[in-house]
Amino acid sequence: MNKASGQAPVAVVGNGPVGQTAALLLARWGLRVLLLDDRPRRDLVGSRAICQQRDVLDIWATVGAGEQIAQEGVSWRTARTFYRDREVFAYTMPESGSSPFPPFVNLSQSRTEEILDVQIASQPLIDARWNHRVEGLAQSNGGVALACETPQGRHWLHAAYAVVCAGAHAADLRQTLGVSFEGRSFSDHFLICDVRADLPGWSSERRFYFDPEWNPGRQVLVHPCPDSTFRIDWQVPGDYDLAAEAASGALDARIRKIIGDQPYEIVWNSVYRFHSRITNRMRVGRVLLAGDCAHLLAPFGARGLNSGAADAENAAWKIAFIAKGWAHEDLLESYHHERHAA
Repeated sequence: MNKASGQAPVAVVGNGPVGQTAALLLARWGLRVLLLDDRPRRDLVGSRAICQQRDVLDIWATVGAGEQIAQEGVSWRTARTFYRDREVFAYTMPESGSSPFPPFVNLSQSRTEEILDVQIASQPLIDARWNHRVEGLAQSNGGVALACETPQGRHWLHAAYAVVCAGAHAADLRQTLGVSFEGRSFSDHFLICDVRADLPGWSSERRFYFDPEWNPGRQVLVHPCPDSTFRIDWQVPGDYDLAAEAASGALDARIRKIIGDQPYEIVWNSVYRFHSRITNRMRVGRVLLAGDCAHLLAPFGARGLNSGAADAENAAWKIAFIAKGWAHEDLLESYHHERHAA
């Protein structure tokens, strides 16, 4: 056992893809990890974050998952943009060159999480615990104490450092750390439908529509996914009612305006509201904030999961260098400066 693995573990709060990435990278550096999540189990539902870019595939390759995610995902190279009924431009990304990975692959967040879970299960340095809701954090010169609520009651866990990847709904932990979350929330919502259909020629391109006649004044985004499935996002009014539209037949009409008369199946649907927010501090002492807990971005550009994975990579090596005695703890401040700017 090296010096670092004999120290107190690093706590990773949140077992979503950003937390999974952080845990795997920390373990790769030889550090023990407590991976905590308040859910009872993995909830594998819906496409959610689907677009994984090349540099994130590179990160996942270092922990044994990048190649499989790339192989199972759909690779698209052409991005088409339309205004009303006219194609404004199309951009085709260059070939991969010497990289083993394409610029992007589309794979559901659920499947990505399953693949990362396999790597976590094979990593003895990671202790993954469900039903552990972290309700408070206390710091000292020697580490971080985490107040956890579990079915067996409340108890404290102790770690050398903590990486908080608790997602968008982490207001209590941000308040505990004394950080803000400034920005704005947008009034319009977005309807997501994962639609399985045969759309020849669409499987290798992304389509973005501005002000189409079938969604006037708003936007529509279409992404290809595995198994002949297409992720369609419609910008809709803030008072949009999915259940009412489905019951009236208007949802079917909405989908057919894009895909035409061919048979289709709705695999999953949901409505979300997007935000543009960022914390004022991504490092507070021995605690680093990462992913949606630290910044919420518009879905366009696929920056959510991708930027969170980059947070995890930056945090992991810096914590490891300090734990191994290769760097002073001041190195953690560079995490805030670099990732906040990004």
